[in-house]
Amino acid sequence: MEARVMEQFNYWLNDPYFDEKTKEELLAIRNDSKEVEDRFYKDLAFGTGGLRGIIGAGTNRMNLYTVRKATQGLANYIIANGDPKKGVAISYDSRRMSPEFAKETALCLAANGIKAYLSDTLRPVPEESFAIRYFGCQAGVEITASHNPPQYNGYKAYWEDGAQVTPPNDTGIIDDVNAVTDYNNVKTMTEADATAAGLLVYFGKEIDDAYMEALKKQIINPEVIKEMADDIRIVYTPFHGAGLVPVTRVLSELGFKHVYVVPEQRDPDPEFTTLDYPNPEDPKAFKLALELAKKEDADIVLATDPDADRLGVYARDAKTGEYIGFTGNMSGMLIADYILRERTLTHTMPENPAFVTTIVTTNLARAIAQKYGLHYVETLTGFKYIGEQIKIFEQEHSYNYVFGLEESYGCLAGTHARDKDAPVAVMMLCEAAAFYKKKGLTLWDQMMNIYREYGFYKETQIAITMPGIEGAGKITALMDGLRKNPPAQLDRWKVMEFRDYETGIVRDIATGKEHPTGLPESNVLYFELDDDAWVCARPSGTEPKIKFYIGVRGKSLEDADKQNKTLSDALRKLIGD
Repeated sequence: MEARVMEQFNYWLNDPYFDEKTKEELLAIRNDSKEVEDRFYKDLAFGTGGLRGIIGAGTNRMNLYTVRKATQGLANYIIANGDPKKGVAISYDSRRMSPEFAKETALCLAANGIKAYLSDTLRPVPEESFAIRYFGCQAGVEITASHNPPQYNGYKAYWEDGAQVTPPNDTGIIDDVNAVTDYNNVKTMTEADATAAGLLVYFGKEIDDAYMEALKKQIINPEVIKEMADDIRIVYTPFHGAGLVPVTRVLSELGFKHVYVVPEQRDPDPEFTTLDYPNPEDPKAFKLALELAKKEDADIVLATDPDADRLGVYARDAKTGEYIGFTGNMSGMLIADYILRERTLTHTMPENPAFVTTIVTTNLARAIAQKYGLHYVETLTGFKYIGEQIKIFEQEHSYNYVFGLEESYGCLAGTHARDKDAPVAVMMLCEAAAFYKKKGLTLWDQMMNIYREYGFYKETQIAITMPGIEGAGKITALMDGLRKNPPAQLDRWKVMEFRDYETGIVRDIATGKEHPTGLPESNVLYFELDDDAWVCARPSGTEPKIKFYIGVRGKSLEDADKQNKTLSDALRKLIGD
């Protein structure tokens, strides 16, 4: 075991700075060398997305001390590079220790002379993003581990535009967090003192009401909702998270009369007792919702993850009566197609409209954007880059953002927030469902109409988990191998273009000509194939895994499935999986 590991372990065990409960937890594992090593072999990395890790004692865990250390780094950065007087908005979801971590964040900021606006109960990511802009804050923090298993929690950092931090602020904050090496230098104060000094205030109903009004401004055809409100039947589950209140409220205020919330998953539960994994990407998570849907004869089934930035969707196939699951790309395309067509027809499309996606989002997005004449922009993976793009449009007075999405079940209609917004996605999808039902169509029918018009696009993801020190080394070696020796062909697909976002170089395989990517540096490799197919490799920034994204375009659903499998098999063979 490394000397650093034991040094840190003993420091946490013996220094009076750490509380007795923490020390008891460490004493219980001191004879488990592997566990001790995992908890102390490194500091929990404050990456470009903030913190995310298993809750527990140790430098490589989420706990009051690592949260406080991260916040001290954030405070130092704000004092040096921002305006501390603007303050910081802080929200949290339903996870273990989320309220405690949120309050600890607020008290550390207050001790540094930075006003903290603290949510008085759990609130979702998009409302946190909205609150930052509403209060005119310098930054924001959402305590959440998104869709991770219950033993995890996390810390998402935002900047003044309401988007998660992007370059140069992300690396600047990381540097300042890493510079905090002595926990005794981390400031804090009592809640009573912070409140008395005017450095801690709680927010609640005011933000909820303003956020609701912002959402409802995105509605295009309110008369259709009114007409069909009694005919549309919606099943919804918040997966024990923060989506319940905003989602049910906005649907109720719009007039939808039949919204059935899965009772077993209605209330906040940090253990996510009814779920193996609170992720709307996981079909198993929909078991209870689908049972309720069949009972209530629902048209659509919706699920938001614990921090309510992601939306999962099932819709009924009228021909079979069965419910079919939608990928994030599919639900995003349904919403996009509806918004772009209806805004065009109702003359509510802004001048110079823009559509923003990420490099791993379906190529169908580009085709739809082109049809309706929208400026199309691809960013790096992560919705923060989509949020950043909105800011760039505003600063340059160039384009007006209309819609953006990423493949990981997240999208944003409008500019009230600068992160994925599941409540607005629910709202727009329900409006679309009402619109199509009036025409005698289900959402699945309309999805097929879109495919028939543009091509049967199919995407998948291969995620390979490689935990610990050994795993991190394997991921690095795998990326290095692909970077140095990119494939010229994958099964029948020729590699047309190779993009290395770390070096910032795009290479035409046929000619060898190179040009810059035009995007920030990132450890991502992209292979553009012929026939509108593609593959992308990206190590996760929050979990010990590497992700491979795959996309094809078929002539039918069956053809797309077949192509997808062939390309996936070729990729697995290439990487030795």
